[in-house]
Amino acid sequence: MVDIFYPLQWIADKLTYEVFGIAPDTHLGASVNFIIYDVMKIFVLLAFMIFVVSYIRTYITPEKTRKILGGKKGLHYYLLASMIGVVTPFCSCSSVPIFIGFVESGVPLGVTFSFLITSPLVNEAAIAALWATLGLKATLIYVVSGILLGVLAGYLIGLLKMEKYVADFVYKVKVGDQSKKPEELNIMERAAIAYDSVKDIVGKVWIYVIIGVTLGGIFHGYAPEGILAKYAGKGNPFAVPIAVAIGVPLYSNVMAMIPVVESLIGKGLPVGTALAFLMAVNGISLPEIIILKKVLKNELIGAFVLIMTISIIFTGYLFNIIL
Repeated sequence: MVDIFYPLQWIADKLTYEVFGIAPDTHLGASVNFIIYDVMKIFVLLAFMIFVVSYIRTYITPEKTRKILGGKKGLHYYLLASMIGVVTPFCSCSSVPIFIGFVESGVPLGVTFSFLITSPLVNEAAIAALWATLGLKATLIYVVSGILLGVLAGYLIGLLKMEKYVADFVYKVKVGDQSKKPEELNIMERAAIAYDSVKDIVGKVWIYVIIGVTLGGIFHGYAPEGILAKYAGKGNPFAVPIAVAIGVPLYSNVMAMIPVVESLIGKGLPVGTALAFLMAVNGISLPEIIILKKVLKNELIGAFVLIMTISIIFTGYLFNIIL
């Protein structure tokens, strides 16, 4: 399979090892290369995704979105949002613009969180990779758990009624010229609207992206590879919480972490502990929290992190019992 981000990796390699002169086999080299590559990759994905989603949204009025998900009661709407998250293979950080769009369009906050939680955890590429490395049983349990985690956490956040803890600007974001109906816009007008959305959202979150990826890069380069196996191995009743605590500061996507998880399991780490680590990295990572800080207030972030942490730890123990 062709790596569409190979040019970005080539630039990162050139800058790190030739322009900056950092040796490739050093911790510093690994960290700097990771930071340069991921910052470029995230901004490319953010710009592309915001443009595409904003362009599509010019065809859809907020009323249509509300009709599908907005203001509806029942767990099946949380399940629907989680299923939408499954078919959108975005990392936790790049799901944020879509989160903003959901909230602005009147989708209930809890339903929106179901999407935000499931999207980075489960996607079709990850399912295939997990199946190939860990087997069908572990894959099915992971997928079902990821979806249920989104449904449960979103439902609990909905019950808490924490809409007032979303940043004010999120509710004020508007897509396009409201004086025109969606069917009256031409291609250039739609593109201009999408471009304005890119400038607006990227302009609000760029510093958080850089801070978050930098933190992830430091851990990527300097965290000992055997740290999980050493402190969260078999026989330690606190292995799952330790794995979750180690995973939170990291930034990656589920595809990048699957080989790491496979390696950890191969070294004797329990499957549940390793998958809890995977969920923590992709579901409640510190970089994601830093980016969410721009659109959510501390109370809502605290509730989100607490619900997710407890749910992932419980899931990790459950994995260890079943597998």
